[in-house]
Amino acid sequence: MTIGKVLDALREEFPEVSISKIRFLEVEGLVEPARTPAGYRTYSPADVERLRYVLRSQRDRFWPLKVIREALDALDRGLEPAAVADARPRPPGPEADPDVPAAEGLLPERAVRLTRDELTTATGLDHTTISSLEGFGVLRADDAGHFSGADLQAAHAAAGLAAYGIEARHLRPFRTAADREVGLVEQAMSTRRTGGRAKDQADVARLCLQLHAALVKGGLARP
Repeated sequence: MTIGKVLDALREEFPEVSISKIRFLEVEGLVEPARTPAGYRTYSPADVERLRYVLRSQRDRFWPLKVIREALDALDRGLEPAAVADARPRPPGPEADPDVPAAEGLLPERAVRLTRDELTTATGLDHTTISSLEGFGVLRADDAGHFSGADLQAAHAAAGLAAYGIEARHLRPFRTAADREVGLVEQAMSTRRTGGRAKDQADVARLCLQLHAALVKGGLARP
């Protein structure tokens, strides 16, 4: 959009706005339109909304430019506009992570007991790899030599990781971390002896998984 079209878009709500006002806000660094090769300003829809935010903040909140600049910086960093008219942007609330199961999904389910042959057939892993995963603590057969549904899921994940050159010996830290998280869940439940314990335990486990996923995603997002 040209600056003239921006002016037309804003004047319905801000009849006093002028081209000089928009250019002043640009000089102050509150909006940064793109430039054509010939040097003409072009504004995107996001630029127009940014100008609306600035003008509303001046008109409705009586914010000085310094405060508006700080609020825009907060919005640029992912904070959310406040619901209250005169409040600064605020950090977003927690969102459900689609990669973390709901607490209901962590409640005990019907037990699955698989033989070693059934596990290899289901995952495509050979017996040597299954034994290696056992040796590094990733899989844990019961006294009868059967593997659980959780072992099945872990074996599927290990099979997928193998395609990226990640071997069983690389997976020991996952068992160590999981055991520590289980210990935290058990510690949190140690003082609870009333009804609803299973549900609370599942919720604590979900929060541990949420924290784990957030830390991994945060680490991968760092430059």
